[in-house]
Amino acid sequence: MNIDKLQQWLQASNNDLAYISNPTTISYFTGYSMDPHERIFSLIVFKDKDPFIFVPALNVEEAKNSKWDGDVYGYLDSENPWQIIAENIRKRSNEYQKWAIEKNNLSVAHYQNLHNEFPDSNFSSDVSPFIQKIRLYKTPAEIKELKAAGAEADFAFQIAFNAIKTGVTERNIAGQIDYQLKLQKGVMHESFETIVQAGANAANPHLGPTMNQVKPNELILFDLGTMHNGYASDSSRTVAYGQLNDKQKEIYEVVRKAQQKAVDAARPGMTAEELDSVARNIIKKAGYGKYFIHRLGHGIGKEAHEFPSIVQGNHLILQEGMCFSIEPGIYIPGFAGVRIEDCGVVTKDGFEPFTHTDKKLRTLPLKD
Repeated sequence: MNIDKLQQWLQASNNDLAYISNPTTISYFTGYSMDPHERIFSLIVFKDKDPFIFVPALNVEEAKNSKWDGDVYGYLDSENPWQIIAENIRKRSNEYQKWAIEKNNLSVAHYQNLHNEFPDSNFSSDVSPFIQKIRLYKTPAEIKELKAAGAEADFAFQIAFNAIKTGVTERNIAGQIDYQLKLQKGVMHESFETIVQAGANAANPHLGPTMNQVKPNELILFDLGTMHNGYASDSSRTVAYGQLNDKQKEIYEVVRKAQQKAVDAARPGMTAEELDSVARNIIKKAGYGKYFIHRLGHGIGKEAHEFPSIVQGNHLILQEGMCFSIEPGIYIPGFAGVRIEDCGVVTKDGFEPFTHTDKKLRTLPLKD
């Protein structure tokens, strides 16, 4: 479960223990997942003692029956969770002074509660960069789950394309996608809110589905993903509903070419910045550079957005086992938006996408 790697890091960095507060990170290290809502869920890992999970009393039995085979402690809503955490830490040792915390996750309020229990301890060490690094390289087992999540995304696109008709709202289509994924594939969680954007709405990349109605002869953008055994998919396709004009066709083809060239170019040894440039330069040369307003890609794994960013200025060298998205786009306000996205893994000599829905321009017939 990689706990040993975290313990080795604690020893090498001269830290006594790590307080892990991000539920996704806890799942990565323990195999146990849950949503604590407003309650406390944490993993405490020591440099030289056995770790433990801390959960609400509601989840103690669930945690004990999970893949996690270590200690589990819980608390009632009427109890002070920080005192109980402190008691169980002190059972292991009273000499732990140097703590590593997830600075990109731990809230100020929770930090203050920990500090109140251990006022003489040092909480200055940040374990987040180390966690990002070890999660960057996916194992064959993780890649298998990511491929399965990608297959679910491909299935979702088929639902999406079949749901398009004149007058249907973006929210209606998104609802059909989510419902059919649950009904036919048993998918209980999407990796993010399913995005459906018709016409000019697609020029706003992260606008969620609205009550906007689909009209003939426009582009429709889909961005969707699922969670499969704790691993995410994330993919985008843009299709034509009816007949497009020349400019709509042009921006689609520019994005398609840029995306495919980047997929073909990705390989070990190049930098994240160099890969971003492959797609960005094609879009710039076509005259649409100012309409490509985000990075080329982001990491993927237990979350839809993970480290690293495939972006200008990032000199990270791509290596085998890294997984990320390749998703160039053109967004022209008031007119249209196009994005094509595949997540995949860097192999020894290239890049293998997790999604395989055809990227040639798909023209769907008008339906009432």
